[in-house]
Amino acid sequence: MDIIQFITIFLYMLSTAGYVAYLFFQQGVWQKIGYGLLFAAFLCHTAVILIGSFKTGLFPGWNLYQSLVLAGWAFSGMFLFIRHRFNLKVLGVYAAPFAAAVMIMAVRIPADTVADSRFFKSVWVFFHVLIMFLGNGALALACGVGLLYLLQERAIKTKTHGFFFKRLPSLELLDSVGYRCIVSGFAMLTIGLVVGFLYAKTAWGQFWSWDPKEVWAGIVWLFYAALLHERLTVGWRGRKAAIMSIIGFAVILFTFLGVNLILEGHHGEFSRW
Repeated sequence: MDIIQFITIFLYMLSTAGYVAYLFFQQGVWQKIGYGLLFAAFLCHTAVILIGSFKTGLFPGWNLYQSLVLAGWAFSGMFLFIRHRFNLKVLGVYAAPFAAAVMIMAVRIPADTVADSRFFKSVWVFFHVLIMFLGNGALALACGVGLLYLLQERAIKTKTHGFFFKRLPSLELLDSVGYRCIVSGFAMLTIGLVVGFLYAKTAWGQFWSWDPKEVWAGIVWLFYAALLHERLTVGWRGRKAAIMSIIGFAVILFTFLGVNLILEGHHGEFSRW
């Protein structure tokens, strides 16, 4: 493990400790420490990506190691944006350990490239991968917000309210932030897929080749399109929307990891070790 990778993981873990302390003690200083450490970890994470790209001469995302590193970076970046935009401080108790876990998983995987490097010298592939990961990062945060919603809802329904009642935001705020995360993630997935289709036409001669990753990416898009449609037309909110955001992220995880490791295809060659 490179020193910069170790520092990144260490900072994420320290940030996790800060946010856990904030959750328990509800003192603003702990939240500030957790946020500052996570921001520092994000900067180190950025350095990991830039150094890796400089060494290989390729845009990030050409194997499973690079994909995980980029996914963790995109998730952290989206958290920092959502945290700044909506001031949802307690979400860090989900974001910090998630980012740490992704980086720990990444460094345990060989970083040797196996993909055809010609594809990863294209700026269009880079934008496709980057936008898709940013979209997935927003949807991962929607999952975290959904978990917080379910915890708060349960706390409200109990007579004693319990541990989380005074420590989590209102259900209205959580539902609103979760919805905005889904809208942002869905928009970026849409743009990413369009860019991917255009590049596929130039690289393989067709917009759609029924590659397993393409199929499952399409399933993810349809899932969130249906979720947004039902929210706007039927009024899916609150508990139902929170549960669906968690299920949707489970589908994303399978698309990202399961399809790459189990099924064959263009994208599988990029991410297999």
